[in-house]
Amino acid sequence: MLNIIATRIEQGCRTLAFPGAEAKLPERFRGRPTIDSKQCPANCQQCAEACPTQAIQANGTVQLDLGRCLFCQECVMACPEQAITYTADFRLAATTRKSLILRSDEIPKVLALEEKTRRLFGRSLKLREVCAGSCNGCEMELQALNNVVFDLGRFGIQFVASPRHADGLIVTGPVTENMRTALLKTYEAVPSPKLVIAVGACAISGGPFRDGPEVYNGAEQFLPVDLYIPGCPPHPLTILDGMLRLLGRIENGTR
Repeated sequence: MLNIIATRIEQGCRTLAFPGAEAKLPERFRGRPTIDSKQCPANCQQCAEACPTQAIQANGTVQLDLGRCLFCQECVMACPEQAITYTADFRLAATTRKSLILRSDEIPKVLALEEKTRRLFGRSLKLREVCAGSCNGCEMELQALNNVVFDLGRFGIQFVASPRHADGLIVTGPVTENMRTALLKTYEAVPSPKLVIAVGACAISGGPFRDGPEVYNGAEQFLPVDLYIPGCPPHPLTILDGMLRLLGRIENGTR
């Protein structure tokens, strides 16, 4: 027992100071892309043609749909002028689908819930996760939120087993035909008022499975989505940042 106590003292606090302090991410982290359309040659379509999910449109100016983006960097490698680059910014979430369409160095906006709803969920938010055909990459990142580094529970946010104990749903996957009924029944079982959070490219747009014969291209085909968190999969900080902004715990314009 004394050895265990000594080890814990030596290790110190492993929980991130975020959002009170700036989070440090590894050099390999690939965050929000930026676009410099001024560098694009006229009628160049190379980035759009290289994108596996048709997330890029290049018609004189370039726009990138974060909701479809897999962060694979195929567009970066294809662009002869390096007009698209990826930053280390983990702020990717948005409360509207339209906000995920980037045309330059824009940052998606998360609008906080109205005051009455924030009072209801701001200090205690219980979420039921529904895997609607995911590859489980997003589930791994969601699970990481419970570890000692991110410690989701310190914000009063917890995952629960029953939708009847939940305040909302976290949906992953493109919503396959086999999971459609289960998703709808789970949503119906959550007491009102309730939230829906779409996590990952698949849950937002279908991701690489988009327009497949057995998928529905994301949660918003059936449910009213309150928060979109892009990525393939999104980093735990991206998920945490989006949820805290939705609850009004972090203001827009801050890291």
